[in-house]
Amino acid sequence: MSVLNLFDLSGKTAVVTGASRGIGFAMAVALAEAGADVVGVSSRMPEHGSAIETAVTALGRRFTALHADFADRAAVSALAAEITALGPVDVLVNNAGTIARAPAAEHPDEMWDRVIAVNLSSQFVLSREIGRTMIAQGHGKIIFTASLLSFQGGLNVPGYTASKSAIAGLTKALSNEWAPLGVNVNAIAPGYFATDNTQALQDDAGRSGAILERIPAARWGTPADLAGATVFLASAASDYVDGIVLPVDGGWLGR
Repeated sequence: MSVLNLFDLSGKTAVVTGASRGIGFAMAVALAEAGADVVGVSSRMPEHGSAIETAVTALGRRFTALHADFADRAAVSALAAEITALGPVDVLVNNAGTIARAPAAEHPDEMWDRVIAVNLSSQFVLSREIGRTMIAQGHGKIIFTASLLSFQGGLNVPGYTASKSAIAGLTKALSNEWAPLGVNVNAIAPGYFATDNTQALQDDAGRSGAILERIPAARWGTPADLAGATVFLASAASDYVDGIVLPVDGGWLGR
């Protein structure tokens, strides 16, 4: 197999959660560009006519829209059943997430519980259910969206930091069990990306300036910056890559 063919996802089916915008949108488009059909999931995904459906079908790939409330355990379990009923899944991108900002001393239980449910518990449930089918078929790729706060503490986001630190651990735990069974489990840790999740930081001149000064690449990331890492971890090019958390951060962690 040639090097370029290692990245070919033709004939594969990729499930991307949080696919309607931002990072998830860019990941779904990248996988479609590499040849995969896409099942796009989000809490507000319309059955037809979404921007991500338009982008994927314009590339000649099939698109299936599903929606679920990732804070609702029963809804996530039902989503897993819907996905597995569609047929074999080759790639699962666990990207759906949320963030809630409040100082730790004022961080209410409701904020904490919702962030942990969406960012961690729902991702374990989906990975367990879809991972079981990947084990049965003898192959599969699971990609989590981690964060710089999988490595660092952050400010005013204790629930988010806890969830993303746990995602790094979950990536390794699942990889230890499933790598011998043909299922690669890895994560991508985006740096500071210009998305709606970071809008509050972008709007804070002091914080935004301090962040830019720390990034060797001297710019915020854009969702398209994740395309290469996503296709790599979804493809045969990463068949001997297991349990890593890959930073895509403009050099932040190297500073």
